[in-house]
Amino acid sequence: MTGNQKQTNQTLWERRLANVPRGVTTAYPVFAEKAKNAEIWDIEGKRFIDFGGGIGVQNTGHCHPKVVAAIHKQVDQVLHTAFQIMPYEPYIVLAEKLNAKAPIEGGAKTILFSSGAEALENAVKIARAATGRPGIISFLGGFHGRTMMALALTGKVVPYKKGFGPFSSDVYHIPFPMEYHGVTEDDSIKALNNLFKADIDPSRVAAIAIEPVQGEGGFYIASPSFLKKLRAICDEHGILLIADEVQSGFARTGKLFAIEHSGVKPDLITTAKSLAAGMPLSAVIGKTSIMDAVEPGGLGGTYAGNPVACAAGIAVMDLIEEEGILEKSVKLGKLLISELNEIKKSYPHIGEIRGLGAMVAFELVENGDANKPSADLAKKLTAKALEHGLVLLSCGVYGNVIRILVPITAEESIVKEGLSIITKSLKEI
Repeated sequence: MTGNQKQTNQTLWERRLANVPRGVTTAYPVFAEKAKNAEIWDIEGKRFIDFGGGIGVQNTGHCHPKVVAAIHKQVDQVLHTAFQIMPYEPYIVLAEKLNAKAPIEGGAKTILFSSGAEALENAVKIARAATGRPGIISFLGGFHGRTMMALALTGKVVPYKKGFGPFSSDVYHIPFPMEYHGVTEDDSIKALNNLFKADIDPSRVAAIAIEPVQGEGGFYIASPSFLKKLRAICDEHGILLIADEVQSGFARTGKLFAIEHSGVKPDLITTAKSLAAGMPLSAVIGKTSIMDAVEPGGLGGTYAGNPVACAAGIAVMDLIEEEGILEKSVKLGKLLISELNEIKKSYPHIGEIRGLGAMVAFELVENGDANKPSADLAKKLTAKALEHGLVLLSCGVYGNVIRILVPITAEESIVKEGLSIITKSLKEI
């Protein structure tokens, strides 16, 4: 279908089904035409409030003027040379900014890539090269990406790992603390010690990878005490600690990186998503000695650290400071949790409400029973919310968690309008 014939969501959806494989799911049959800050308009002109933020990519809002201006300026200069062939200043400027801000002990260096999964893949490569060890430990419920090593690290089979094995060897999983579902910090540490006894000696472990706040896993928060225990265990056995900040980074939690809330300093940090406000860009930031362990030529990628994406990343770093985005995140988080607690009073199916900064989520359970998570109710809520003009995402090991990733820059009136749609939708279902 070409020419000036008007497209509809239905006609485009039919074309999508005919031309794009079913392996890539699409949550809603609604096609975006334009977006600004926390609002999206589809091709039929309907307005939506965005509580999904492109899965945590739009912390600074859709099409922020400063980001768009930086992109336009760079487009007129250099689109691509490949950093490995002929480098360019934006890559260096962004690396400098990340190195200065990252909670890394001593000096830091940064290498740029294109996606979160690519960052995790390379963090593992760096950790193995630096330690000379093969083993990697991650957590049940964790999500680290869709490439093969990232899938091995991911702690959820359906839908991510089913049918794609075998995966890389020497990857192990332990429970992530989820007090609401009966998994304590002590349970997790005990499982780690049992792993050292039964499956792999700690002297063979290169790194432990953890999301300080699980993203796809359900927004469960690793407490400062738990992260400090992990840091101590890593230090005892010469294991590197990798903080996966792909979803929790870049002001989502009220800090540039979520792990800063704990005071713990990891050896490596992976980040992506809101780093470049929608441009494909990711990074691995780490201790200088660790980052330099890889031989020349061992790291890189044709599009890694593309100059246009770097320009967007620099603009994001600047506006986080200039516009007080960290403070706005804290304020937004307080508003969300306060309003959700009010909603909960009328709807006992809302279980635990939790958040760190503006990384907020709530569980949907049957009659307030944490042992009866309701994925069905979550599915109905997201569908009904879309009918009323709200993009809402579910997640979690049980598929029952509603996560809120509204842009931090959203106007308070927009946020409250979105929350009112949640209330209306809960009433109707």
